[in-house]
Amino acid sequence: MMKEDNRNLLLAIVLSVIILLGWQFFYAKPQMDKQQEAARQTQQAQSQQAAATPGSTPAPAGPGQPAGSAAPGAAATQSIGTREQALAASPRIKIDTPKIAGSISLTGARIDDVSLKAYHETVDPKSPIIVLLSPVGGPDAYYSDFGWVAAPGTAVTLPNATTVWTADNQVLTPAKPVTLSWNNGQGLTFKRVISVDDNAMFTIRDEVENKGGAAVTLFPYGQIVRQGKPHTLGYYVLHEGLVGYLGEQGLQEYTYDKLDKEPLLSPGTTGKTWKDAVGGFVGITDKYWAAAVVPDQQRKYEGRYSSVQTGTGRTYQADFLGEGIAVAPGATASSNARLFAGAKEVAAINGYEESQQIKRFDLLIDWGWFYFFTKPLFFVLDWIYKHIGNFGVAILIVTVLLKGLFFPLANKSYASMAKMKALQPEMTAIRERYADDKMKQQQALMELYKTQKINPVAGCWPVLLQIPVFFALYKILFITIEMRHAPFFGWIHDLAAPDPTNLFNLFGLIPFTPPAMLHLGAWPLIMGVTMFIQMKMNPEPPDPVQKMMFTWMPVFFTFLLGSFPAGLVIYWSWNNLLSVTQQGYIMKKNGVKIELFDNLKGMFGKKPAAAGGAPNPANSNKK
Repeated sequence: MMKEDNRNLLLAIVLSVIILLGWQFFYAKPQMDKQQEAARQTQQAQSQQAAATPGSTPAPAGPGQPAGSAAPGAAATQSIGTREQALAASPRIKIDTPKIAGSISLTGARIDDVSLKAYHETVDPKSPIIVLLSPVGGPDAYYSDFGWVAAPGTAVTLPNATTVWTADNQVLTPAKPVTLSWNNGQGLTFKRVISVDDNAMFTIRDEVENKGGAAVTLFPYGQIVRQGKPHTLGYYVLHEGLVGYLGEQGLQEYTYDKLDKEPLLSPGTTGKTWKDAVGGFVGITDKYWAAAVVPDQQRKYEGRYSSVQTGTGRTYQADFLGEGIAVAPGATASSNARLFAGAKEVAAINGYEESQQIKRFDLLIDWGWFYFFTKPLFFVLDWIYKHIGNFGVAILIVTVLLKGLFFPLANKSYASMAKMKALQPEMTAIRERYADDKMKQQQALMELYKTQKINPVAGCWPVLLQIPVFFALYKILFITIEMRHAPFFGWIHDLAAPDPTNLFNLFGLIPFTPPAMLHLGAWPLIMGVTMFIQMKMNPEPPDPVQKMMFTWMPVFFTFLLGSFPAGLVIYWSWNNLLSVTQQGYIMKKNGVKIELFDNLKGMFGKKPAAAGGAPNPANSNKK
């Protein structure tokens, strides 16, 4: 039976091990396979040529009804070759803003070429910038388009994927919108005004003028289409795939695999629809980037996620279909929508939610179940970063602030632990007195705790308080693009990535790349040392099993944390150091001997044999 005086510490250790093993399963293991899987997925994606384009399948049955197998439309497109060749296959309008560069295809009026100027593939500023959207005909086609579909049975020609629009200028900038136009030759003239802000939000205003002799009812739509299943990181705590907030029906997140398994919407197409939504958005998200279409926030629409099986793979689509708009002869109708295609910067996303009144647009960032704690913690970190210019230092300052916030509770916890150490002689005497009667032994110990006003599980609180902070900080480091490639000092150039150094190649002195399971950087070693010091401040438990556990626990945690983001390991190390300082102060204040130096001497010095059995642990508590 575990000794009562160590139950609280063992409980804390068990909880920590469970949580960290969960991390190892959901984070470290996928990280080991990341490069191999990325290569495989890239090769597979290059062979997938499926396309989903609007305007060539049956129109919807009515307001909010599905628009066919890949609604609002689908058409097969053969691959041209490289991305550059696909871009050159159609006339284009250049996009130039402070944050994004790219072009719009006049064939189909698709926004299918967007690169992010401020973000590179690696920490090297000379590495290629991030490519977000790509045209059909090249690898990894990923694009957005907007338009109209007609009610079934209506004989009307609408612009589609092959329509070549006319533009009034050749460059789209924040100061200069572009107007596209096309006439169907049957009395309908279509105009599309595209504007863009300084960041990554496009505003699309579609107009149709009816110069014919009969009224026509049209339904506006917008969609994000992605050909082939992209490589995902596969982390349980990160959503990658289709995402949206559909009015009263709330946040809807679907991974690619989950969408593949949904019921059939039509032959070859699985998916999910939500009718009569008002407000929100639908789109596709990666870890740091996203593309989302935003319908008119005051009108009802049908939102849909779909996965279309083609001959060479799958095409994933997030779209909305608005209510029908009747266009009488001589009248003009319009529809407004938006497209976000860029990096998920917290300030920008929140700004769009507020300034453009996009319902819950902040959920485009995966804050998780505990967003009520994660998001405020990010704002604190970000505020400090803006004043000091280093997210690593911001983490250190926030750790101090959290220590101060929880100081009264931690103070009581450490004080209770210190009192328990001071009572070791009495506790040992009770165990010896009732060695053969465990029930009386427990009753006597509980009476002692009650008399001395000691909570035997108080020692768990410091660890339990650290766990939610740990996970919130992990979430922030993992999902927020502000932390991507954020440097600290020295060799840490990316707080969101593991420490790049490794003990097993002497920190780069030996030209050898150890296997992933032996990745052990300098900061995990620092963390292990601080944890070792913290544990050695307490008397060693008399039980041999517990003693062995406590001895090897820092080693176990050091290896486990080797694959964690460096920012988390720095936080844990700094928190350990603050805890050692706090615990030492409280132990001294309560008259309890700090066992650190005696324990260190005992590790390296020869221990004299104790006559009559094991040494009495009570002796280690005498001043």
